[in-house]
Amino acid sequence: MSNIVRLIIACVIMGAGVTLCAFGFWGWGILVFILGGLVLLTYFFNENMLVAQFYLRKENSEEAEKWLLKIKDYEKELFKAQHGYYNMLIGLIESRKAPLKSEKYFKKALQLGMTMSHNTALAKLSLAGIAMAKRNKREAQQYLSEASKDDKNKLLADQIKMMKAQMAQMDKQQVQRGGYRNF
Repeated sequence: MSNIVRLIIACVIMGAGVTLCAFGFWGWGILVFILGGLVLLTYFFNENMLVAQFYLRKENSEEAEKWLLKIKDYEKELFKAQHGYYNMLIGLIESRKAPLKSEKYFKKALQLGMTMSHNTALAKLSLAGIAMAKRNKREAQQYLSEASKDDKNKLLADQIKMMKAQMAQMDKQQVQRGGYRNF
């Protein structure tokens, strides 16, 4: 359902609640007004996204993908601030199936922007992992340093430290195999 339709329905329901209160039906009026508030809340927080996040926390990516695919056109169905989060969730699901294909979703999420800095750090950390998989050390280091700057609450500190250790391991393996190639 389009976000404009949700907004109109919420206004109509809340108006009906106010009207019921005006005619003296306070109990029903307050109940209908709260119901309108819940519909208005779905304007800002899409229920499909919330359920998909729940399933991702439970590590059930198949169910999460099923709920995210119910959103046909995210630009019309989601509040503008949720566009980046939608792409990040798609990227997280895609990274479990085919990690290199999820890069475009994480870049799109960063381009659209996210309000919480730890989510931005998570997207950059994922991009650093993809860059490491492509053996692009410079890009991986850049994304790791940006992720550590964005991780203000140190929620991803362990993962960043582990990624840096893997990058150092990657350097050791390169040297052990005969050094760097000269073309």
